[in-house]
Amino acid sequence: MTSSNLRIVCLLPSATEIIAALGLTEQIVGRSHECDYPPNILNRPICTEARINSEQSSAEIDANILNLVQKAVSIYQLKTDVLEQLQPTHIITQDQCDVCAVNFDVVQQAVGELTSSHPQLISLQPNLLKDVWADIELVAAKLEVNSQPLLTQLHSRVEACRQKTQGLPNNKRPTVAGIEWTEPLMATGNWIPELITIAGGNPLFGAWGKHSPYLEWDKLLAADPQVIIIMPCGFDLDRTHHEAQQLAQRLEWSSLQAVRNGNVYLADGNSYFNRPGPRLVDSLEILAEILHPQLFHFGYQNTGWKRFEAGQLKRI
Repeated sequence: MTSSNLRIVCLLPSATEIIAALGLTEQIVGRSHECDYPPNILNRPICTEARINSEQSSAEIDANILNLVQKAVSIYQLKTDVLEQLQPTHIITQDQCDVCAVNFDVVQQAVGELTSSHPQLISLQPNLLKDVWADIELVAAKLEVNSQPLLTQLHSRVEACRQKTQGLPNNKRPTVAGIEWTEPLMATGNWIPELITIAGGNPLFGAWGKHSPYLEWDKLLAADPQVIIIMPCGFDLDRTHHEAQQLAQRLEWSSLQAVRNGNVYLADGNSYFNRPGPRLVDSLEILAEILHPQLFHFGYQNTGWKRFEAGQLKRI
């Protein structure tokens, strides 16, 4: 199949970014409601919708998600009528996290019900950086394009960071608490501990390749991280700032050394850290810039991350 005959529907943002990075933006005919990058795909028809309101508080979002999961109901709905009209040749989805995108079984069932097309289903399941690279190779192979130029460029950027940090002594590697959710408190997991390590930090919570764990406040206080990076899943910098203000209201907050020393940072989890695609390398560079500003300056400050200044830590 030639690229001009491809009609691709991407049901998760990282898939859209992978397709775009492979040079196939024009072949994207449909997207999820969360796919917003690159900006020139915003005019594509939306094929999904959420059953929860993302404007709710973090606690309400978490409670609603748990309620749907307990009922074995998908958090997202698929617009099968839109898919039918689009007649895709390929649908890219995931089988990694039901909170991140449409449940794989729902997509599989919908594809089986399509009458005007019989699209090929490509499912991604990344947990670590190597899985992201493998997904890029898989997608490229299925779509018959060359992934090597993209992967070579991504690998070289990762190695540039690794080479500068791998010789750092342990006392120069700050202990880092990555915060994935604020109410209830959750630490970062999957690829984030790996990224923190490559960036020259020592991740305190979350295991490489494992889902983000809930984090008790007592454990956070006992670990007393030197650096805290708040990157809630699906939230941009403005929403993350609001979430940080909620954290700052807690009595325990001011006792943390990261807070006292002004080493609390906000990061755009929605654009970077939560999307297992090419911009995970941007995420690595953001972490490197935060943790070792004397070694790295990529220019992400105030767009991808910002410091949570001491003046912002006043209770509201």
